[in-house]
Amino acid sequence: MNLAVNSTMSPAQDHATREAAFAAALLDPALPMPAGLTTARGRPDPLRFAVYRNNVAVGLIRALEARFPVVEKLVGADFFKAMARAFIRTEQPATPLIFAYGDGFADFIAGFQPAASVPYLADVARLEALWTRAYHAADRAPLGIAALAAVAPEELALLRLVAHPAAALVRSAFPVGSIWQAHQGDTVATPASVAAETVLVARPDLAVTVTVLPQEDAAFAATLLAGATVGDAAEAALEANPAFDFGPAIVGLFALGAFTALETPDGASDD
Repeated sequence: MNLAVNSTMSPAQDHATREAAFAAALLDPALPMPAGLTTARGRPDPLRFAVYRNNVAVGLIRALEARFPVVEKLVGADFFKAMARAFIRTEQPATPLIFAYGDGFADFIAGFQPAASVPYLADVARLEALWTRAYHAADRAPLGIAALAAVAPEELALLRLVAHPAAALVRSAFPVGSIWQAHQGDTVATPASVAAETVLVARPDLAVTVTVLPQEDAAFAATLLAGATVGDAAEAALEANPAFDFGPAIVGLFALGAFTALETPDGASDD
């Protein structure tokens, strides 16, 4: 559609204001076509604008379908489209990279009343959003467990571990990792768990991995990835779950490629 801004538009309306009004009208069919928009012939054309508006909506909905395929499977295509259409009225793309669109979709779902009967849906969306971020995260070599061998025993508790750019957690009251895994094939499988799960999304090599962590390791992983020292993370884990075992927990996180560097108490970084 060849649109132009009519010269009769008030001089007080700057470019940013006109741009915001145009974007809002594109995403909300309840709004009228912005004043001052014409075709190349100098005439308003609401029907042509409606076609343009629909094309934008379809493009954004398709981007959400591509990023949240399990969410779509859980609620069905029609419900997903209606939910996505409601979402695009609340959040516009923040970047030209359309694959990144939908960072706020999980929070939107959590407050979307028609989806309340699927209480784990928002956490599945969080997991899928992290999968996309991990896929496009910066390349960094994961740190091997051998790096800990060079750390003096008295410094281990004060050590901080730098998270890999792709590493992130979803902590859910639902078996979100098992639900996600059950929907990866053409045929939906029965989820392997019905309990709460903490899931680590990482990309140690070229492929994104989704791993359900032992529940006793959940607080340790969350605190460590948030930037706490090893000692503080271990204390938090023991307080949360007396079954926590430091050795297997730290080895497991290193094996999953969760870290890229060590920060010693003096602030030095080793990678």
